[in-house]
Amino acid sequence: MEGGEPGRPGDGRSELEMSPDEMLAMARQVSEIVVKRLEDLDGQPAWRGGSRAELEPILRESAPENGSRADMVVERAVREVLPLAGRVDHPRFFAFVPSSPTWPGVMADYLCAGFNIFQGTWLGAGGPSQLELVVTDWFREWIGYPAETGGGLFTSGGSAASLDALVAAREAAGAPARPTVYLSDQAHTALVRAARIVGVPADGIRVIGTDDRFRMDAGELVRTIAADRAAGHTPVAICANGGATNTGAVDPLRELADVADSESVWLHVDAAYGGFAMLSDKGAEALDGLERSDSVALDAHKWLFQPFEAGCLMVRDIRRLEAAFSVRPEYLQDTELGMEHVNFADRGLQLTRSFRALKVWMSIQTFGLAAFRRAVARGIDLAEQAGRYIEASPVLEVLSPPTLSIVCFRFQPGDGRDAAALEELNDRVQAAVIASGRAMMSSTRLRGSYALRLCIMNHHTTWSDVEETLALIERVGREKM
Repeated sequence: MEGGEPGRPGDGRSELEMSPDEMLAMARQVSEIVVKRLEDLDGQPAWRGGSRAELEPILRESAPENGSRADMVVERAVREVLPLAGRVDHPRFFAFVPSSPTWPGVMADYLCAGFNIFQGTWLGAGGPSQLELVVTDWFREWIGYPAETGGGLFTSGGSAASLDALVAAREAAGAPARPTVYLSDQAHTALVRAARIVGVPADGIRVIGTDDRFRMDAGELVRTIAADRAAGHTPVAICANGGATNTGAVDPLRELADVADSESVWLHVDAAYGGFAMLSDKGAEALDGLERSDSVALDAHKWLFQPFEAGCLMVRDIRRLEAAFSVRPEYLQDTELGMEHVNFADRGLQLTRSFRALKVWMSIQTFGLAAFRRAVARGIDLAEQAGRYIEASPVLEVLSPPTLSIVCFRFQPGDGRDAAALEELNDRVQAAVIASGRAMMSSTRLRGSYALRLCIMNHHTTWSDVEETLALIERVGREKM
């Protein structure tokens, strides 16, 4: 290559490098596309997907030996790949647990990628590590953990957070040979996976029944623990819901904390969905007792309005987490800067970690915490308003009253059809609503009954969006009768 080193262009740049003008042009193109997407989102379908049979002939190809123009590559990604995914930030996306990130959060991820932050050690990222301490300390204050010992770390999501928590719980219990963990019949599957990974056999995972509000039965829990101890098992952790994905149910946290204290068992609260409801008055009341837990899993990419991934594990005593994860290999000897300098790799399973705290910090710095409090409260209020609409409807039936931001119900024409026929009708209603493109919702089962489910937590969502969706369900249901 004339005028430069072998393998480099004539200007001496790496073959994998762009000029400043090229980089800025690509950044402008991408930014304009994303901003336009957000501006047009309300008028787009709430969900769009594609089968593998449809996508294979479009995307299947060998890796090209030679590159293409950057703008053409971006255009292809936007045309053929990115639109074929759930629009989880759509104002009428009520399925599963939506995510509606703030723009400062998006820009924070861009900055972190651009600065290429490695945040496993303080030596590798002092400023980012200090900021993660600041942000997790905000979370500690909101939960009510003690300032002297409380702490945590960011993770990819609630699944990783709960896994880290159960590792610490297992170690705190002495890594017993016959461990048992306890969770409700409304627990997220992530807790089952975490228990299996930390070495709890399938017959050591105890599923505890729930009351008429889908909350863990503390009496049954006590009896099950007693039976396990008598049979030679060692209880490792009680896993409570701080907002169940199915119904939003919050287990009786104070009662469960009493059980955990009396039995000397770790209490972990899966609050990945519902934890940040604590910022509102109603949410804080629902989560009363959270401060008595040993650990809490949170997802800032849910009700704190951040881009994926932004999970977090908080623990009442950070020393117990570090005792479970801290190791000192020779190749990391340079990272030892003293106890006051935190290596976050000593608090969880990741050494290579991205800088996730910046998005939360930038978002709250930009808008202020009060704006987040109001956005969380609005989601709870909209769910309550949806519940009142359903109760007043002649063809809708509440199956689980609004809890936090979730309400479960079904189309019920009241014509005497049996359970199987009613389920088939509601299944067709859901499919038709999704096919319409106007809204996206999901279904679940409650005590064996098929239920439609709305999870309302997008800060863009208005009552008009919710009302339109419920009216659509009523209209479609009548058409499908």
